[in-house]
Amino acid sequence: MGSIAVDQIRRAQRAEGPATILAIGTANPANTMIQADYPDYYFRVTKSEHMTDLKKKFQRICDRTMIKKRHLCLTEEHLKQNPNMCEYMAPSLDARQDMLGVEVPKLGNEAAMKAIKEWDQPKSKITHLIFATTSGIHMPGADYQCAKMLGLCSSVKRVMMYQQGCFAGGTVLRIAKDIAENNKGARVLALCAEITACIFHGPTELQLDSMVGQALFGDGASAVIVGADPDELAGERPIFELVSAAQTILPNSEGAINGHLKEARLTFHLLKDVPELISNNIEKSLIEAFTPIEISDWNSIFWITHPGGRAILDKVEAKLRLKKEKMAVSRHVLSEYGNLSSACVFFVMDELRKRSLKEGKSTTGDGLEWGVLFGFGPGLTMETVVLHSVANKI
Repeated sequence: MGSIAVDQIRRAQRAEGPATILAIGTANPANTMIQADYPDYYFRVTKSEHMTDLKKKFQRICDRTMIKKRHLCLTEEHLKQNPNMCEYMAPSLDARQDMLGVEVPKLGNEAAMKAIKEWDQPKSKITHLIFATTSGIHMPGADYQCAKMLGLCSSVKRVMMYQQGCFAGGTVLRIAKDIAENNKGARVLALCAEITACIFHGPTELQLDSMVGQALFGDGASAVIVGADPDELAGERPIFELVSAAQTILPNSEGAINGHLKEARLTFHLLKDVPELISNNIEKSLIEAFTPIEISDWNSIFWITHPGGRAILDKVEAKLRLKKEKMAVSRHVLSEYGNLSSACVFFVMDELRKRSLKEGKSTTGDGLEWGVLFGFGPGLTMETVVLHSVANKI
């Protein structure tokens, strides 16, 4: 019988310090669509120009999004080759799956390579891979394909998450935190990649809420490397500590955002009271997260908020009486990329630290130590991650 107790083994397995974000990478397809031009493009490629009243409605939807441009993998040439994708409910799942099976891991690989380059450590140090996407379902999955593309060790431990939606950026961070803190020496590559080809369809009067998705979502991928006890002698430079992470289902929100994978595509439905539901419940999550830190002034923290849409940011800002600069980076990401679903929060995080470096301030842009990352998505589900800025001031 061994003389070492189980609790001794467990202590040896665990990291000493909290999980930290060590690097960030983002990527988008080269194809760019200017939002002001999108209604004309959309109704032309779907052969729906005769639907003049609906086009005017869609134009107003696009104008209200606050989006200037989006990146899209799906091109006009691809739609010509797969005309069923342009009809509202024509069977086209095979064509979408074929495209997504190639493009999702490819885009994820691009974001991951940027994160690995910034991290500046051997890829052999990556022990875990978490991959989240709402775009396509395959077996083996996008995690497997991306691991092969990156040349990760065959023993890398993978977690594949499909169909989680917009909150999954917070989810992968929560899981990465648990893995890093409970596995000494672990380095977790957490990755989100989203491509709107899974939900694209032609215009319809039947479900105007699904038309919002055509005006709102863009394509992109983002990656972070998470690890505890960073080896600064080897060049690891922590950006944020992950202090706590929580997930909650908002009360009375069932059906507010949902999707269903059908023969035609992944359908998408959105209730108009989503911004109200989020703004009415967000302070409860803030109180639960920040009471242990004795923080109750929401303007005293930095914000990395999933920009699900302009109305969500407006409602949260008004409800919590936030200063305009608190949501400025989320608004910028929404404007430049659209809603990138799960990938979005890391675009916001990356933009926040880039602005900070440019301005010669701390990672957070305003010198604040404490901050919050919020993800919102189907359920309604809310992810809340408390962050502590640890990067040196410039």
